[in-house]
Amino acid sequence: QVQLVESGGGLVQPGGSLRLSCAASGFTFDNHAIAWFRQAPGKERRGVSCITSSARSLRYADSVEGRFTISRDNAKNTAYLQMNSLKPEDTAVYFCARARLSDCSGTYYLAEYRYDYWGRGTQVTVSS
Repeated sequence: QVQLVESGGGLVQPGGSLRLSCAASGFTFDNHAIAWFRQAPGKERRGVSCITSSARSLRYADSVEGRFTISRDNAKNTAYLQMNSLKPEDTAVYFCARARLSDCSGTYYLAEYRYDYWGRGTQVTVSS
């Protein structure tokens, strides 16, 4: 049974940092790319970042480029999202998702149809 479980969310002040984790089980982790998505209140879920199965390629949405870093530890079946210089507009529920493939290629690399399993999410709130 494929499972993805996010953790690490919380309340942080603007300019602060958080590190999210995505613990995976029930499949061969290093065969799949992993992505992070987020959904702000009243808005659609949107892609944030993707990491290939080998971690050789990392991609980011423009809104987080330079502030967020995606990584993974295939030995621990875990992916991470390090979030720095957080802004109030980063407030959202953050989800990790398993890609159907091993890569993050193409223009639509964060399109939801490319992902087949999702975690339940972890809340991140950026507020003073």
